[in-house]
Amino acid sequence: MMHKGKKLKWGVAHIYSSYNNTIIHITDITGSETITKSSGGMLTKVHRLESSPTIAMSAARMAAENAIEKGINAVHIKVRAPGGHNGPMSPGPGAQAAIRTLTRAGLKIGNIEEITPVPHDGCRKKGGRRGRRV
Repeated sequence: MMHKGKKLKWGVAHIYSSYNNTIIHITDITGSETITKSSGGMLTKVHRLESSPTIAMSAARMAAENAIEKGINAVHIKVRAPGGHNGPMSPGPGAQAAIRTLTRAGLKIGNIEEITPVPHDGCRKKGGRRGRRV
């Protein structure tokens, strides 16, 4: 699988996207060595904007540029929402924007995977016997 006569050097882009922040963390293919990471909080001082698609785009662009500089030119994407037994299972607003920006920045995209942690009946959920009354 050659790409414009250039060998593909694969990495993994871990995108953690909650309603409060978006974190883009690019590692080597094993996932043990960090190549670059950036987040919403690194780019804005306004807390309510940390998760917005616009800031997620800037964070992804920053991460992609650093990765290309270090020789990574193709990534597999792993998208993660907070999940677990108390977090939302759906990724925040920044996830789509981040993926789109990684593509635009010149990285080749391999497979996109959802790795939100799913509880296998661990702790008891919060909210009490009758649930959260609104």
